Amino acid sequence: MANNHHHHHQALNISSPPYGGGGGGGDSGFDDDGRQKRTGTVWTASAHIITAVIGSGVLSLAWATAQLGWVAGPVVMLLFSFVTYYTSTLLAACYRSGDSVNGKRNYTYMDAVRNNLGGFKVKLCGLVQYVNLFGVAIGYTIASSISMMAIKRSNCFHKSGGKNPCHMNSNPYMISFGIIEIFLSQIPDFDQLWWLSIVAAVMSFTYSIIGLVLGIIQVADNGKFKGSLTGVSIGTVTESQKIWRSFQALGDMAFAYSFSIILIEIQDTIKAPPSEAKTMKKATLLSVAVTSVFYILCGCMGYAAFGDFAPGNLLTGFGFYNPYWLLDIANVAIVVHLVGAYQVFCQPLFAFIEKFASNRFPDSQFINEDINIPIPGFRPFKLNLFRLVWRTIFVMITTLISMLLPFFNDIVGLLGALGFWPLTVYFPVEMYIAQKKIPKWSTRWISLQILSIACLIITIAAAAGSVAGVIQDSKSIKPFKTSY
Repeated sequence: MANNHHHHHQALNISSPPYGGGGGGGDSGFDDDGRQKRTGTVWTASAHIITAVIGSGVLSLAWATAQLGWVAGPVVMLLFSFVTYYTSTLLAACYRSGDSVNGKRNYTYMDAVRNNLGGFKVKLCGLVQYVNLFGVAIGYTIASSISMMAIKRSNCFHKSGGKNPCHMNSNPYMISFGIIEIFLSQIPDFDQLWWLSIVAAVMSFTYSIIGLVLGIIQVADNGKFKGSLTGVSIGTVTESQKIWRSFQALGDMAFAYSFSIILIEIQDTIKAPPSEAKTMKKATLLSVAVTSVFYILCGCMGYAAFGDFAPGNLLTGFGFYNPYWLLDIANVAIVVHLVGAYQVFCQPLFAFIEKFASNRFPDSQFINEDINIPIPGFRPFKLNLFRLVWRTIFVMITTLISMLLPFFNDIVGLLGALGFWPLTVYFPVEMYIAQKKIPKWSTRWISLQILSIACLIITIAAAAGSVAGVIQDSKSIKPFKTSY
């Protein structure tokens, strides 16, 4: 999703207070942990969540709704929003360890896991998180190349009056996206460019709203709502395909809602009193409600517009031909959003590997030495050879995998599945139980475990559906050949 504000790498020294909003309040200008007074409110926190959540996940919602139909589609989306809200309130209670008002603060999701669960589970959480971020890099590469192609295709269609099928190959677009990311990944402290978050947010709203509006126009044009109560009918797809695709649709929906990973970091911007957890609960309720209404509208309008043939990616699946300039604007917005979001998502992964390397080889000049390159008129650019080599290799790997498996829906479904249970359900539930010292086998404990197991089953089903999708799609495509 869009904007993960990582600001946990600042040291805590009172003399130069770290990031965290302007100094407010008459007393000292600092909070109880010596950081600058936090100034966030319900409104700023909600804005952060909404901008972080509404992103490329919205593009596959019409397809997901089509797999499930008019009854199950909206119901499942509501269920996801309810679960996301509920587990987010559990997570919000874990912002402070021990005592929710005066306990020690956790600045990131990982800190919360470390201080509430400790040891092995922290490693597990890190693994899930970094695998997920790696996957997101691949998903974003695929999505933006599809959008670049869609711009090219819509203009080619327009020129030939729809006569030319305009076949294209996605690889040059993925490679150019990769090249852009290689350059951008060399910028140090990319995550402090706050304007990037604003740009990303504006872009994601732009394309989401265009998708919604085009859906409404198309429905009005058809004069009726397409689609059926049970979704894509058997006959269009085989029975087993229907099952796998319904499962995969769950993953797509889960992906659209995933923001637990940045919840603690957003909570870390909120001012107290009242306790941060209280404010965060309100903000979560507000933002999940807004997002759900928006998602259900997008999913349902897209389905109503195209019925069972709703495209996997709403803005590039060529349900829409006109107005082609509006479609182009939407796709440009997607590319701009994803170019930035790729970096925002990769930053924590980059930081983790680089810290690991410098701890492992403290004497290596290759890893630890910064070479100052003078840039006239600017501060000298710090070039680090290890960063140059490793980040470039990383981008090349994500680009290569994207070229081998260019299936937007399947990858999104898989990511949604892999991230949903561990990060949105399992860790929040476990931390909450530890934090509130809920006794084993008590009613509360049992009901939390039931919730967790139910979500685990959904996750396994969604992951299986997505893998089945990848396998099926791989049969019909030859890598490095023309697609579409």
